Amino acid sequence: MKTIAVIPARMGSSRFPGKPIAKILGRPMIEHIYKRVAMSKSLDATYIATCDEEIRQIAEGFGAKVIMTSDTHERASDRVAEAVVYLDADLIVMVQGDEPMTHPDMIDTAVAPFKDDPKLGCVNLVRKIDHEADYLDANTIKVVMNQHNDALYMSRRPIPTIAKTGFANTAAYKQVCIIPFRRSTLYQYTHLTPTPLEQLESIDMLRLLEHGMQVKMVPTEYNTQAVDTPEDLARVEKLMAADPLLSQY
Repeated sequence: MKTIAVIPARMGSSRFPGKPIAKILGRPMIEHIYKRVAMSKSLDATYIATCDEEIRQIAEGFGAKVIMTSDTHERASDRVAEAVVYLDADLIVMVQGDEPMTHPDMIDTAVAPFKDDPKLGCVNLVRKIDHEADYLDANTIKVVMNQHNDALYMSRRPIPTIAKTGFANTAAYKQVCIIPFRRSTLYQYTHLTPTPLEQLESIDMLRLLEHGMQVKMVPTEYNTQAVDTPEDLARVEKLMAADPLLSQY
């Protein structure tokens, strides 16, 4: 299967305008993501999809392949779907432009299930939440799963409840935004009607779940931190500076 990665990025984040080009260890965040994603042995090519000329110029400056898209997309998945219309690929791996702690092995883990299941359409990485503050943080997308590790629901609110057991004794998980789609599933996604819970929660995957489709959750051993606020940026920079795998390419 020909496999490519697409990193959607835009300047107009409501919580952190301009965050794709915010500096981490002296380099734009989008550069950290692009260069480590491109190191994955599972990928044939890596692209950045953006509607912003400023991002295009910076990305091309560090050698990235850039695809310009419409500025009307509310969902990153729709931006990626537009970007790959004329690209030859069987699997498209969406890596959110706010995941600078991405490791190339995470891409390999996310695409592996497609080799054994021809009906599988979409995978998300998932990681156990280590700190109660992240469980309570609305910027952390929580996920609950069935016994087969298929997503049942995702929310920015704390789920599942810890009322009976407390956080330390409850298995709570977060979505890690490395999301491979089979091409046909991504095409289907972008032609589905946006759904009420997707819009309430502002979570792409709920469109698939509300339309009765499978989202397979695959665990990752890597603990990442997405950047949604300037405070997250400072936290991530400290974490990356202390990790040799993340402070260099």
